[in-house]
Amino acid sequence: MDDHPLFTRGLSLLLPEVSEGRVRVVGTTDDASAAAALVQRFRADVAVVDVQMPPPGGSRAIAAIRRVEPAVRVVAMSGMADEDAAVEALRAGASSFLPKTADPEALVEPLLAVLDGWSVLPEALLRHLIERAAPTDGEGIPGQLTADERRLWRLIAAGVGTMDIATTLHVSERTAKRLVAHLLRRLRVSSRVEAAALAGRVGLDQRAEA
Repeated sequence: MDDHPLFTRGLSLLLPEVSEGRVRVVGTTDDASAAAALVQRFRADVAVVDVQMPPPGGSRAIAAIRRVEPAVRVVAMSGMADEDAAVEALRAGASSFLPKTADPEALVEPLLAVLDGWSVLPEALLRHLIERAAPTDGEGIPGQLTADERRLWRLIAAGVGTMDIATTLHVSERTAKRLVAHLLRRLRVSSRVEAAALAGRVGLDQRAEA
């Protein structure tokens, strides 16, 4: 989803070739209001959305996509170095953020990583999220959680997807989604990326269970 046809055309031609046929672009649109319907129509695995699209805008398109297809991984992109826009896109439901570059080939490897279930962020943005994610008393958060909640938090911090979380915890995918949503509320964060940043801030991975 992008209102720059040259960029869209370039990725559409490049991705199938560089990924050796693993990636196929099934549809494009320059209309943010049509993004969710496009994803739903083609049952896409990944949606790439320019956050700087004209109204209603990329973040609203991302939120609409996540409402109709919660399992779709959304990659937000921008040609501007705007951390606030990136954070807004992540809060709307994007799992990754990538800057546009002059060389589209530089985007292929990160997009393939997203297909494999990873969340991808530029280092500067990740540091920004870490700095703003935790409250001043953040170090006390793990002690306020149950052992099961800390285990789930570790899985989220490791970038484990919903289906794998469900398998690990021996619950249904629907239950896994509910548990993740509940944990995000407990942590007072809006996305898995922020939860992962907070885990790093408080040293969650270094805490052994009793």
